[in-house]
Amino acid sequence: MVGEILLIRHGETAWNREAIFRGRADIPLSARGREQARLLGEALSSQPVRALSLHPLRAVYASPLSRARETAAPLAEGLGLEVVAEPRLIDMSFGEWEGKPLDEVRGTWPSLYRAWLAEPQTFRAPGGESLEEVLGRALPAMTEIAARHEGAAALVSHRVVCKALLCAALGAGAAGFWRVQVDTASVSLLKHTRDGWVVLRTNDTHHLEALAGSPEADF
Repeated sequence: MVGEILLIRHGETAWNREAIFRGRADIPLSARGREQARLLGEALSSQPVRALSLHPLRAVYASPLSRARETAAPLAEGLGLEVVAEPRLIDMSFGEWEGKPLDEVRGTWPSLYRAWLAEPQTFRAPGGESLEEVLGRALPAMTEIAARHEGAAALVSHRVVCKALLCAALGAGAAGFWRVQVDTASVSLLKHTRDGWVVLRTNDTHHLEALAGSPEADF
């Protein structure tokens, strides 16, 4: 059994562009995000897909939030598969920060925001989750899915979840959160082995080259 995972961040939303904390808020894709999802689906459902995956995709899983499901839909359709909702892939809860612009958060909670940047492993927004709690649900989900399918499976999730999973696979822990970049509609490739996770590729966006304009910042 191969145990390969294509870890995909959802496409762009208006709140990405406007630097608004999303978390569990159910924000749909923007027009650009829908185009990203289309290009992603075309790239990954073509045969062969050696540019992004080593093995055929056998399943598509997504966070239950609409921005992840919308991103997963063209890919699943191109492969003749259904999108399987996986609640453990849902975005990190940012509690009271959700729906608030970055500047407002920075002004209202200056010390806590500095901690988010400097010591993400200790951070918890008021009423929200920690990165360790995110990993406590998302890492077992990824491991179970890898063991479930012969070949590769796609997981469509969120920036925080993808970054946390990559840090765990790299052995960097939550403290390495800001050392990994995961852009919208990007693909990272991981393989599960007897010795644990191996990261083969990160933040691949070659499939988006036809899309005009620069991507948003890593927010």
